[in-house]
Amino acid sequence: AVESFPYLAVPFFIMVGSVMNYSGISEELMNMAEVLAGHMKGGLAQVNCLLSAMMGGISGSANADAAMESKILVPEMIKKGFSKPFSAAVTAASSAVSPVIPPGTNLILYALIANVPVGDMFLAGYTPGILMTLAMMITVHIISVKRGYQPSRERMARPAEIGRQAIKSIWALAIPFGIILGMRIGMFTPTEAAVVAALYSVILGMFIYKELTLKALFQHCVEAMAISGVTVLMIITVTFFGDMIAREQVAMKIAEVFIQFANSPLTVLVMINLLLLFLGMFIDALALQFLVLPMLIPVAEQVGIDLVFFGVMTTLNMMIGILTPPMGMALFVVAQVGKMPVSTVTKGVLPFLIPIFVTLVVITIFPQIIIFLPNLIMGA
Repeated sequence: AVESFPYLAVPFFIMVGSVMNYSGISEELMNMAEVLAGHMKGGLAQVNCLLSAMMGGISGSANADAAMESKILVPEMIKKGFSKPFSAAVTAASSAVSPVIPPGTNLILYALIANVPVGDMFLAGYTPGILMTLAMMITVHIISVKRGYQPSRERMARPAEIGRQAIKSIWALAIPFGIILGMRIGMFTPTEAAVVAALYSVILGMFIYKELTLKALFQHCVEAMAISGVTVLMIITVTFFGDMIAREQVAMKIAEVFIQFANSPLTVLVMINLLLLFLGMFIDALALQFLVLPMLIPVAEQVGIDLVFFGVMTTLNMMIGILTPPMGMALFVVAQVGKMPVSTVTKGVLPFLIPIFVTLVVITIFPQIIIFLPNLIMGA
């Protein structure tokens, strides 16, 4: 099961995120986000949301994003007068954007499980990722107006300032665009893109930003191997589980139940969403993806649901799971790194579940939003 060339993309993209977080690259991205959003109400909180979208285009890991922003932004936000629960909540909630925006590891794993093109999954993730970011920034604005949180900049940045910072950040921002362009013109496969991105991030950290040492690089490799090891163990176990499901025709029986109570694809999607939202409170997103989706993908196929759309919808759904107790991983990561009780983070994150849930409802009702970009670019 694990002797799979496409699965190699996972450890390499994990390594990209690890290197980016601790080699000066994420700081340049934060400076870019601050230039673009610092003048808005709740300045640093808006920067937090925008930075997650940018980091999602590089690491694709919610936990990596949450850990990095907890170290860099949460202390700064508290110092600037933001409440502790709000600072932690924005960090946890915005990290849910990262796995939806390419090259999210969840998108890669779903593509391999459902046997759909990774390139299509990457393109399909942009629209919901942008919608989630905008919805969260609107929520931050509303809360900031109500609580009197101020911008971090006195005025909107001038074009010249934006241009100067864009030049500094262009090396990091080039990664997501380079990945999509390279796959589109056939320069490399998604797996090869992960290797190129990992090598590129090491070169950036060592020779452009000059903050990555050989000792730190070794530590990043170990971290990537440790996280990948968990994924490999899941693949091994779930492959056996999947064989049992296929042998016992569990997926077909589930499909029959769904179809018995549903009279349209939309009704099936609503039922699947409710099931995943419930399970997401108790099962980690990665485990949920491996354990439950192999049973639900045949159901989606049988009622004529586009599998690329289905993958993005279920990934977004599972991101709500990482924010809901008792097993919300993002809550635990932010609480641990930020040295605060999990209850503090949980209390603050509740308002931010609304924009993510609204985005989920919108894409469920209008799946064309998701499949438009893959059809336009990959189908061209």
